[in-house]
Amino acid sequence: MNTASLKKDYTERIAPTLKKEFGYKSSMQVPVLEKIVLNQGLGAAVADKKIIEVALSEMTTISGQKAVPTYSKKDISNFKLRKKMPIGVCVTLRRDYMYEFLEKLVRVALPRIRDFKGINSKLDGRGNYTLGIQEQIIFPEINIDSISKISGMNITFVTSAKTDEEAFALLKEFGLPFKK
Repeated sequence: MNTASLKKDYTERIAPTLKKEFGYKSSMQVPVLEKIVLNQGLGAAVADKKIIEVALSEMTTISGQKAVPTYSKKDISNFKLRKKMPIGVCVTLRRDYMYEFLEKLVRVALPRIRDFKGINSKLDGRGNYTLGIQEQIIFPEINIDSISKISGMNITFVTSAKTDEEAFALLKEFGLPFKK
């Protein structure tokens, strides 16, 4: 199943289902998945600059799009942190890259998590959902032998939904395995 089919699945199956379920008058009211943001905070990068380079290459490999470093906004002496120091990695996926990543996440990566029973169904109150992953090795592109340090990441699904209920229904239709 390629990305075009996931987009087609949205227009042919998911959108009409949501339109009927929530009683929208126009198809423009139906919530859409706007973007997926992958974010990795790396506090240990303050001591070792190589950690950022490794994380950038891993994140680029996982997402299929170039990752960018995130920088600190201010000095914090207790953490030996200076302003404009790289302390994380971030990628924003839209359109085809987004659907490709979503499909890979649902069909391949999440089922590879040990003792996986589903993901929590707590949304942020504005129709967005953030999923925390403890290990980057659940993605098939990552070679386990070349990993020096296991690190986690946050994956945020940004939707145009006005309420959590609508966003939950949209993400469930896309195949995210929420806990019962």
